[in-house]
Amino acid sequence: MLAAVITAAGLFFALWWMLVGGGDEAPWLPAGLAASVVLLVALSAREVVMRRAWTRYLLENGIHEQSKSRTSSGSQRKGFSASLHSAALRAIQKQSVAADAPGSSPEAHLDVAQLCHDYLASTDDPSSSGSGSDKRLAIRAGQERVRVLHKHHLLTWARLQSRALTREAQQRARTSDKIETANKALECIDSALRVYPDESELKESNLAIGEYITSVKVAHWVELAERSAYKGHHRRAIDRYKDALFYLNQGMVKEDVRAAGAERIEREITKLRTKVRANSGPRPDDDRKVEVSD
Repeated sequence: MLAAVITAAGLFFALWWMLVGGGDEAPWLPAGLAASVVLLVALSAREVVMRRAWTRYLLENGIHEQSKSRTSSGSQRKGFSASLHSAALRAIQKQSVAADAPGSSPEAHLDVAQLCHDYLASTDDPSSSGSGSDKRLAIRAGQERVRVLHKHHLLTWARLQSRALTREAQQRARTSDKIETANKALECIDSALRVYPDESELKESNLAIGEYITSVKVAHWVELAERSAYKGHHRRAIDRYKDALFYLNQGMVKEDVRAAGAERIEREITKLRTKVRANSGPRPDDDRKVEVSD
């Protein structure tokens, strides 16, 4: 906040000086507005950071500190732990609502999923569950709610992040950049699949991104083969068609798409081989030389 205040003050005086030199009648007004915007952004960022830090403190330190303070009375220990669990759960639910708001980033869902993971790891500790039946029931109820939130936000993050990366990959010009960015999207889906391996939405997204990567590789080598064939380099074109066929067979593609693509590539290879054999036949001049020698 000190750095934000210094920055805002510097921006205010810099704009004020520039506007005074430009003959503005009220230079302090736009300068003050700019400085106020800087302070508001800094305050908003501080609020987000402090809220996340407080939640992580409750999850990582507060619950475990309660389990270590065994010298206190049993009733005090029970009330302290229950308040910590309740505060952590409220903080998670508050951030969950904020992450589900329109316009939120995929990272907001990932943060909530991480907080849910920390909560579940802390409440699974036997030392934090206590001995009271009411307390155990409350913790189990909280765990069920957090598990639902964890799945929702992790799947939402994987869906939004993979879509954003896939769109970015489609806008890239170079083939290597397309594949690299699409692989990042595939890593997002794979990380969620390791937690929820039976989720059909993740499997479909994984297949769709894999098909996109395969199509990029195959299209790249087919384009190179077509260029070689146009220039008359038939043998080189055959080799590049074979590379395209290799990536098609090794990639994540549906069987009907794979069969159709392989058939088209094999047909082009056959045409090129016919041209190669035609060009490698005996020339007319060679035939005349053979007749004269005979």
